Amino acid sequence: MLHLDDELDYEILESSIESMPKSGKTEDQIVAEAMENPIGSPRLSQLSEGKERIVIICSDHTRPVPSKHIIPFMLKEIREGNPQADITLLIATGFHRATTREELVNKFGEEIVEHEKIVIHDSRDMENMVNLGVLPSGAPLLINKIAAEADLLASEGFIETHFFAGFSGGRKSVLPGVSSQVTVLGNHCSAFIDSPYSRTGVLENNPIHRDMIAASKMAGQKYIVNAIIDADKKVVHAVAGDAISAHEAGCRFLEQYCQVTPQKPADIAISTNGGYPLDQNMYQSVKGMTAAEAACKDGGIIIMTADCGDGHGGEGFYEALRDCESPSALMKEILKVPQDQTKPDQWEYQIQSRILIHHKVIYVMCEKYRAMAEEMGFETASNVNEALEMALKEKGRSAHIAVIPDGVSVMVK
Repeated sequence: MLHLDDELDYEILESSIESMPKSGKTEDQIVAEAMENPIGSPRLSQLSEGKERIVIICSDHTRPVPSKHIIPFMLKEIREGNPQADITLLIATGFHRATTREELVNKFGEEIVEHEKIVIHDSRDMENMVNLGVLPSGAPLLINKIAAEADLLASEGFIETHFFAGFSGGRKSVLPGVSSQVTVLGNHCSAFIDSPYSRTGVLENNPIHRDMIAASKMAGQKYIVNAIIDADKKVVHAVAGDAISAHEAGCRFLEQYCQVTPQKPADIAISTNGGYPLDQNMYQSVKGMTAAEAACKDGGIIIMTADCGDGHGGEGFYEALRDCESPSALMKEILKVPQDQTKPDQWEYQIQSRILIHHKVIYVMCEKYRAMAEEMGFETASNVNEALEMALKEKGRSAHIAVIPDGVSVMVK
């Protein structure tokens, strides 16, 4: 628990999603109402008529998507429109590891895991990919064969700010969700990550988003149900309908609650990754760190609080930071890499390098991996108050402090 003395100069930057007027509706009611009023699309039951092979792309274990409140309604509507439909739940692992059965049960519940057809996408299984053409970036779009051959392709998800795609949800179910490693690597190339438009909350002129939209259209992603959740991971809003227009509506809704403007640039910024599941490793924790980066002045100190019980989260991520001469030297090497030679985890250590070039980062994480984090160029502390004292010793007790309780839930402007 962070303790801030009254004499310290601090401000708290947090989403105002908790201040939304309470509707009194349950999570199920919010989702059902969104599906009854789809945006830019007929209802899912109508879309399902006459469609034999129907695929619902589902988020994996790294995302706190409230699937128990979404998938049952999607299955029900599909079967209302076509009781004989052959339905597959395709787990969008993107470039992540495979989701375990235990994680599937935690996500969907035992009933769905036991009785529905579930397939876990593997981005490295090139034999089960279909080439759908070339994306605007010039990268090929290869997606999971099950998704490519669907008569109706739908998806579930949730919308939050995203540190280089602008927002999560919608089109991300296709790219990177069920795309091949070749396509993911091409989309996450160094030139795109380096773009000033590849930032939290930015969609216009964002080259990564542009490719994702093209992938959604080329794959025939027709329908989505995307939720917006609060700090307790509860559904507070939902959108359903056309993959593009419903997602845009969800982003516009969220933006009015998640944008925050600091009083002034911080000398010290404290952030988190919003707790489980996004704080499982250092790889994912870069996301919450970018909020602190946006709030912090050049040369300021970032304190990142994340459990990281799974360690670094990516071998390439770990090795690049451990073995580099300096973050600046690593960045120079990354920017030389052509799009078609993008390396696994490159985008994550590119953003991490960008942060480390301008900021000292103190990690507050599990004891098990603190030595590893120090090998990667971070300082560590056993708790957030110790980290704050380390930062104040360097910056002085008059330093301005920005506290960001959930770094993945805000757009810092």
